[in-house]
Amino acid sequence: MNALELMTTNPTVVNVDDTISHAARLMRTLDVGMLPVVDDATHRRLRGVLTDRDIVIRCLAEDHLVDCQVRDHMTRDPLVTVGIDASLGEIARLMERYKVRRLPVLDRNDGVVGIVTQADLARQVGPDDPKLVEEVLERISTPGPLMV
Repeated sequence: MNALELMTTNPTVVNVDDTISHAARLMRTLDVGMLPVVDDATHRRLRGVLTDRDIVIRCLAEDHLVDCQVRDHMTRDPLVTVGIDASLGEIARLMERYKVRRLPVLDRNDGVVGIVTQADLARQVGPDDPKLVEEVLERISTPGPLMV
């Protein structure tokens, strides 16, 4: 199984110039916790990701206004992605290593074509390999160092 088989295709994206409030409304409407941030809707080249946590920690907790731009609060580094041919093993290792629950899937031109989520693993891999899903969940959930 590879990323192409696992991923949610054609995810909704936001532009670097969109407002945080626009992105938050999209997240609420779509019931998602992360949006890929792209340069434009045509090429969809990944520039970062914006998570619900980014909005809370980097925007609201710092007393920024919700009409500031996505570019000011998105995650840029490390930006962990996979290609459409990435194996299940590679996906699991990256999620565990970087403690991420969602991986943007990129085409050969760095355009966003999908997202593989922890939930995708649970639904599609869990019935056949529950041990793998359990290990990924456990390793993702292990607390990292406290950053102040």
